[in-house]
Amino acid sequence: MADYATDGPVDDNGGKGDPSRPVTIAYIAESAGVSVPTVSKVINGKSGVSADTRARVEELVNRYGYRKPGGANRNNVVELVFRELKDMWAVEIIRGVERVARRHRVGLMVSEFGLHDTPEPNWDDTVSRRPNCVLSVAQLSEAEREQLKAKGIPFVVFDPTTELPDDVPFVGATNWSGGRAATRHLAELGHRRVAMISGPQDVLCCTARLDGYRSAMQAAGLPVDPELVAHAPLTREDGCAAARTLLALPERPTAIFAANDLQALGVYQAAREAGLRIPDDLSVVGFDDLPVVAWVDPPLTTVHQPLTEMAVAATELALTLGRGEEAPQVGLEIATTLTVRDSTAPPKS
Repeated sequence: MADYATDGPVDDNGGKGDPSRPVTIAYIAESAGVSVPTVSKVINGKSGVSADTRARVEELVNRYGYRKPGGANRNNVVELVFRELKDMWAVEIIRGVERVARRHRVGLMVSEFGLHDTPEPNWDDTVSRRPNCVLSVAQLSEAEREQLKAKGIPFVVFDPTTELPDDVPFVGATNWSGGRAATRHLAELGHRRVAMISGPQDVLCCTARLDGYRSAMQAAGLPVDPELVAHAPLTREDGCAAARTLLALPERPTAIFAANDLQALGVYQAAREAGLRIPDDLSVVGFDDLPVVAWVDPPLTTVHQPLTEMAVAATELALTLGRGEEAPQVGLEIATTLTVRDSTAPPKS
């Protein structure tokens, strides 16, 4: 990625490039009159390039002193960066990254930088380690992205929390479709007062899931009652607090869709405190499909977010960029699916 960002000027001293400003693949491609992927194929010894084109590119690579990223310049390591490492969600991501790293025989380093309300994370250690690429499980600020680009370290954002510029590589999930599927399931069971506990209003995936909820309610001909929409952090404790408020309404909801599984487990606790049985008195749907929710009582109906598969795709994308190759697509969203278990049922008549 960063390898394409800056053209390395060539001086007049025998056609040699300025060693302080490395020649890029983009510069080689422009000089040879071919595409960046063609140059990448030549550099990586791949087929699909004519003999004449290969010879022309190789001659320019040698003349300009191009150095392939990831060789002596970078370590054969993918660095996985979390803002916070504390729950099962992170385990599923690490599992996917580790699977790809093992297959490609690259090392894996996991870093924790702290949440956004902590002091600005210091990327100096990451930059000094010169990883092959960075996979960030959090939003990267513009300054952080520029710092990595300046050092020629490719990166991919996993499950971005805010809108990103069009050229920033990312892997996410179909959050809107997942929210719609969860709510449609409850409406099809016959629920009319369907509440949603959404996440923070400035988190992209949460707003998408809420929009999916609203879309499904509208499609079912059901009003979206503002009283039935709560916003809370994505934790069990906060999900429980929000559910207590919803269940204390004069006309309580018969079903609650939570923005993630941890919130849904909080709904279970609030329902027990209120003397309600799931799903007899209250249907509950979560989002993520963490392994533990299949073992709670009753097993949770939830939207399966393919975290491990997302991590696999994100790591493959990061390593592709780390090899100096052009990715087939910059952004990728992997489909969510509804997993129906025993926490949902038709409402009592």
